[in-house]
Amino acid sequence: MLRSIVVFLCLYTLCNGCKFMNIIHYDSYKGTPISDKEYKEYIKKNNTFWCVNDIQPCDPNEWRRIDGSCNNLKHPTYGAMHTPLVKVLPSVYDAGYEPRKAKDGADLPLPRYLRTSLLLEGKVPDQMLTQLATNLLTFISSEVTSVQDTINYVLWKPYCCEPRGKADRSCTPNKIPNDDPVHRFSSIRCLNLTRPESFQSMGCVRNDTTPDRILSSTSTLDLSTLYGGNLDMLKKMARTFQNGLLKTEIEEGREWPPSTKSKTDICLQNQKPAETRCHSTPEVGSNSLFAVNLFVIWFWRNHNFIAKSLAKVNPCWDDDQLFYAARDVNIAIYLQISFYELLPILMGRKNMIMNNLISKLSGFRDLYNDKILPQQSIEMAAVLRWFHTMQEGSLKMYDVDGTYLKAFPVVNLTLRTGFLAVDNNIDYLTQGSFRQPCGKADYIVDPDIAEVGLGTLQQAFDIPTSDLTKHRYFGFQPYVKYLEYCNRQKYESFEDLLDVMDPERVEMLRDRYNHIEDIDLMAGIWLEKHVRGGRIPSTLFCLITEQLGRTIASDRHWYERQDRPHAFTLQQLLEIRKATISRLICDVGDKVTQIQPKGFLRAGPGNEMCSCNSIRSIDFNAWADPQCVVNKRNK
Repeated sequence: MLRSIVVFLCLYTLCNGCKFMNIIHYDSYKGTPISDKEYKEYIKKNNTFWCVNDIQPCDPNEWRRIDGSCNNLKHPTYGAMHTPLVKVLPSVYDAGYEPRKAKDGADLPLPRYLRTSLLLEGKVPDQMLTQLATNLLTFISSEVTSVQDTINYVLWKPYCCEPRGKADRSCTPNKIPNDDPVHRFSSIRCLNLTRPESFQSMGCVRNDTTPDRILSSTSTLDLSTLYGGNLDMLKKMARTFQNGLLKTEIEEGREWPPSTKSKTDICLQNQKPAETRCHSTPEVGSNSLFAVNLFVIWFWRNHNFIAKSLAKVNPCWDDDQLFYAARDVNIAIYLQISFYELLPILMGRKNMIMNNLISKLSGFRDLYNDKILPQQSIEMAAVLRWFHTMQEGSLKMYDVDGTYLKAFPVVNLTLRTGFLAVDNNIDYLTQGSFRQPCGKADYIVDPDIAEVGLGTLQQAFDIPTSDLTKHRYFGFQPYVKYLEYCNRQKYESFEDLLDVMDPERVEMLRDRYNHIEDIDLMAGIWLEKHVRGGRIPSTLFCLITEQLGRTIASDRHWYERQDRPHAFTLQQLLEIRKATISRLICDVGDKVTQIQPKGFLRAGPGNEMCSCNSIRSIDFNAWADPQCVVNKRNK
C-alpha cells in the first residue's frame, strides 16, 4: 500500500545524518536551528519527517548535495525537501481558509462544470511534437512536486464521496452536476479528492495561519526523482560503491534499476504473476507515472554510462569522485536537453534568450545571486499541469522498423512498472515515444485524461478538474490578478481580455463567471492565446519564466557557471552542449539504432530518421585528469 511507502520513506529520512557528527536540527518551515528540547517535542509529535531538517555544516567546495541543502551557504535548509514555497501573489481565502468566494459572495462555479464546458474532449494529434515532449514535461513536473496528495485520496482516504467523508475536513471531493455530459447517465455524482498537505496540516505550524504547501522534493532541477533527497537512502538503495556506479539488474539483455526487496507492493497495478518488476530507488515516485518511470530508467542507465566513460579516461579516480562527477554530468545533460532543446520549442527560443533563460553563446554564463533563495513557486508546480491538455491517452507501440503494433492506455500504467518488462513492451514504447505525436496544444483534452485519469485506482477521475480544484485550495488569486502581474496593466471587464484570448473564449468565460475577478487561474490559462513565438498560453509562459529565472539565479551548482565547486572546464561545457534527447535515447534506449536527430519533433523533411552513429555524442576525453596520466607513468 502507498501508505506503507510513505512510512518507509519517513523511517529512512528520520535517520538522515544519524551516522554523522555535528548534525544541526533545523525547523524546516522557518529555516532556523532548533534546540534539543524543541527537537524532542517534534519527536513526541511524530512529525520530525516533515518539520525538521537534519543538516551537516556546509562546505563551500563540496559537490551538490543529494538532499539539496547548502545550495545557499547563508541559508542551508533552502533547497532541501520540506522547505517553504514562494508565492508569486499572496494567497486569498474565505473564512477558515476555505476557497475564496465569488465577487458577489456566492460560491464559484463547480470545477467539473467549468472543465466540461470550457474544454472539449477528443483526440487531436500535434503535427509537430512527439510524445517525448510531454513525457519529459511530466518528468520535469515530478521534480517539483511529490506524491503525498495523490496517496491521500487514492489509498488513505478513498471515502470522501461517502457519507463519512462529510465529517472529514481533509476531504474536498469534486461534485458532478446532474446534467454532466458524461455522468448524467451513470450513478457517479462525485470524484474523490483531498485537501493539499501543508505545514499546518502536518503539525509544523499552527493551524490558524495561512496554509503553506509542503512538498517532498528538492527545490532545484537536480534529478531528485532519480537520486532521491536523502543520502542514507541513496547509499542503501542505489550505490554499488564501485566505480561510481548505481545498482542495476540485467534481465534478457536489458538494464534496470534494482528490484525492490520491500514487502510493500509499491507497483499496485502490476498484473501478476507476469508483471513483477518494481524499482527500488531512493525516490519511490520513480514507479509512479509511465513517463516518469521511462525517464528514470533512461537517466539511471545514463548515470552508469557516464561513470564507465569517466572511469575509462580516469583510472585513478576513486568511487566517490566517479559517482559525483557522473551525477554532475547526468544533471547537466538533463538541464541542457530541457532548457536548450525542449523548452525553446514550447516557449520560443527568442523569448527565452530575452528573459535570460538560455544564452545565444555556447560558453559559460553566471546569473547566480545568493540573495535569491533556491525555492519553487507554488504557482509553477500547479500551472505545469496545463500540459495535461497535451497528453495523448493512448500510447502507440512500434517495432524497430517503425511498424505500428498496438496501442495501450497510458492511464493504466500508473504504478505499473512491471508492464515495461514483459513482452518487449519497453522496446515498443520507446520506439513510440519518438514516432507518435503528442496531443495538440489546443482547447481539447483526451477523454482518458478527463474521465479515467488514474486507471483502476479510482472509479472515475478527471485530472483537469482536479487541477482547477487544487488551485482554489492553494489560495490562488483570480486569473486577472496574474494577468496584471504578468502584463503590467489593469483588467477590469471581460472586454479587456480580448488582448489575450479570442472573442468566443471571452464569451465562454462571461457565461460562466459573473465577474472578471471570479475567473480561476487555470480556467483562464485553458482559454488563452499562445505567447508570440511559442506554443503555450501567455500567462503560463510568464509563470514558468518567473520560476526558471529563480531556478538559474539561486542554484549555486548551476551547470553553466564557471565559478562553482567542481565546475566544468570550457571544453567540458562545450561537450555538454552536444547533448540531445535523441543522443540520450541512442545511448540508453532499448534496441534503438535509428531516430530522427531532433527527437522532440516528428520525423520528416529536414528531420529524417537516421542511424544513431550519425548523431554526435559527448567526448569524455574532455574529462581526462592529468593526474591520472602522471600516476600511470609513475607506476
